[in-house]
Amino acid sequence: MESLGEMLKAWPTGRAITEQAEQKLTELLAEPLVGKLREKYPELDEHTIKINLSRVYQYVTEYRSCSNCPGLEKCPNDFEGHYTLLSCDTVNGYTQLNDRKAACKRFIARQKEDHIRSRIRSFYIDEKALQRGYSSDEILTNDLERAKAVGQVLRYIDRTKEHGLQEEGLYLAGRFGTGKTFLMCYLLNELAKAGYSGVIVYMPDFVEDLKSLMHEPGKLKETVEMMKETDLLIFDDMGAENLNPWVRDHVLGAILNYRMQRKPTFYTSNYELEALEQHFSFTSKDGDELHKGQRIMDRIRPYVEVVMVTGENKRGRK
Repeated sequence: MESLGEMLKAWPTGRAITEQAEQKLTELLAEPLVGKLREKYPELDEHTIKINLSRVYQYVTEYRSCSNCPGLEKCPNDFEGHYTLLSCDTVNGYTQLNDRKAACKRFIARQKEDHIRSRIRSFYIDEKALQRGYSSDEILTNDLERAKAVGQVLRYIDRTKEHGLQEEGLYLAGRFGTGKTFLMCYLLNELAKAGYSGVIVYMPDFVEDLKSLMHEPGKLKETVEMMKETDLLIFDDMGAENLNPWVRDHVLGAILNYRMQRKPTFYTSNYELEALEQHFSFTSKDGDELHKGQRIMDRIRPYVEVVMVTGENKRGRK
């Protein structure tokens, strides 16, 4: 079917509809989609279709486009991700044809994904890790060595969905490249679908940036408040940061002190809890401060379920 613009150009100006135009009308009337529309609305006669030719043409054309959808990015319809719907009603004895735009399933799915992603904030984390979708079966079979850890994460997700936000978070410990961050991104996405907000922070880069935020108190306060208030907070690669007393005591300590017994905090680390305490007990500036390391751990250890993530190193693997 040629374009409506070409069809209209062929119409003589100021004259009755020509045989060519009548032929185009006949083609539309023969369309099965138009036939179904007339079955639904018996009052829709040829005259009403004729005076609403552009609407009917667009209705048929966009239906064809959707039937052979090339994807949202290449959607040929006038309004991306939408198609025309027609309906009839009778006003004062005259049949009126009405059109409206309806969102397609792919557009609705993308809106839902965007809404889910809007609940998640990330600092220094590869966005691809957050945006890729995974099934629980894929996660379980990706590396059978870490099946126990995956089971703990999946049970936590189910428990939160069933009973609401937990006070206790998860502490994922294990060697490099075993998928700890990957599992936390999966948890964030699954619980974002359930309506929870989340923040994931890559600790080494975050700690370095905090040094510059010292000179921007307003921005520092905003960042700390967001981490206090988000439903789910994940500190990724805890223990790999170059710690200083100010970050440990006044930033990290303040966040954890607020969240404990309120909202869950999650961690990934190459350290087990005892080794993390040693990390927090020493800074390049003040040396050993065992009591300050213990103080931070008192805000972590009682509020996490430890998950040991085993398996092979997947970094660099295609």
